[in-house]
Amino acid sequence: MTATLADPVSEVVAAAEKLLTRRTGAPVTLVDPVDLGGSGRTIVLRVRVAENPFSLPRTLVIKQLREESGVSGARAVDPDDLSGDSGSAFLREAVSYQFATALATDSRPGAELLASDLEARLLVLSDLGDATPISALLEHSDAETVTNTLMAMAQALGRMHAATVGREEDFTALLRRAEVAHCDDTVAEQVERAVPAVPRLLAEILGIDVSPELTEQVARAAKLFESGRFRAFSPSDLCPDNIIVNDEGVRFLDYEWGGFRDAMLDIAYALVSFPGCLCSIDLSDDRTQAMIEAWRAEVVGMWPALADDNVLAARMVEAQLIWVWLSTYLFLPENHTRIAAVREHHLSVPRSEALIQRWDRLARSADHAGNTVVAHHARTIADKIRGLSVG
Repeated sequence: MTATLADPVSEVVAAAEKLLTRRTGAPVTLVDPVDLGGSGRTIVLRVRVAENPFSLPRTLVIKQLREESGVSGARAVDPDDLSGDSGSAFLREAVSYQFATALATDSRPGAELLASDLEARLLVLSDLGDATPISALLEHSDAETVTNTLMAMAQALGRMHAATVGREEDFTALLRRAEVAHCDDTVAEQVERAVPAVPRLLAEILGIDVSPELTEQVARAAKLFESGRFRAFSPSDLCPDNIIVNDEGVRFLDYEWGGFRDAMLDIAYALVSFPGCLCSIDLSDDRTQAMIEAWRAEVVGMWPALADDNVLAARMVEAQLIWVWLSTYLFLPENHTRIAAVREHHLSVPRSEALIQRWDRLARSADHAGNTVVAHHARTIADKIRGLSVG
């Protein structure tokens, strides 16, 4: 396929052909590109391998970060959150795929990295094939299927966590080798801003004063991004739009923010219904517990402390607290640009509904763990938002 400046798709395909030809030592021809819906500067294509001298898969996925200007609207982040450094985000994603590809197949969270060109900002990945977005399964399936799907997602997270415990130095070494300019965690940076900002928002918008006891718990929970007892690899951007289900099970997409953090944050992210967006799923107490048990069964061998129900419940509240705190920072203010960016998600609901659900769930979890400080504040905040007209 001949590349022209007027045809970015052809350029991306040509770059992938050149990369694979260089890697295999024989000409590789890619045809029939299908746009898989990249956003902003990213082009994502599925292609068929027409000439396959070295048993490449029949189809591949190509992902390239382009030089053209553009801003992704898929995440609830401000331009300052991205620091203008899309190149570092690409390198982090390439390193994350490289790291994950080295895992055993049944522990690998997503696609396999087949080739990469860091200078061209190009990744060639295995094709995960016909897959259903998890959002579609959660929206249109019967109750039993929804529960089983959520348990499968929790189980997949647990397998990934168990397989990556103790390997943070390997990941850091890969980052250094790729010469990533900095290894900052974008989500952790958002959390750092949210910790002091939310008390001001609660006071100004809801008339609620946050107690020193809750402030102390929030500050401690924020440290889960940089430390914690249960560190493991995470793709980090675990919105339902980045999760699919295929014949091999649940798979996670988009590793631009991939890295190590306390694994409790991943399972808690699902339990508060994906706080980085406005997605909402029905999480009864029974369904929540089923997800927790599915995850715990995979990781308890690595972290025996989690066999203690009291330890697990306390740590789960800690992780849920920081996510609900961040969600409040993102969506309580009338930031129309931020809210519009996530309104198109399949499971999106009005921001008041999402925030009320998240604080209510946190209150129930805190009750279960015996954390009266968090339970009291969570109920007070949820009740205040119910009385506030927000879209």
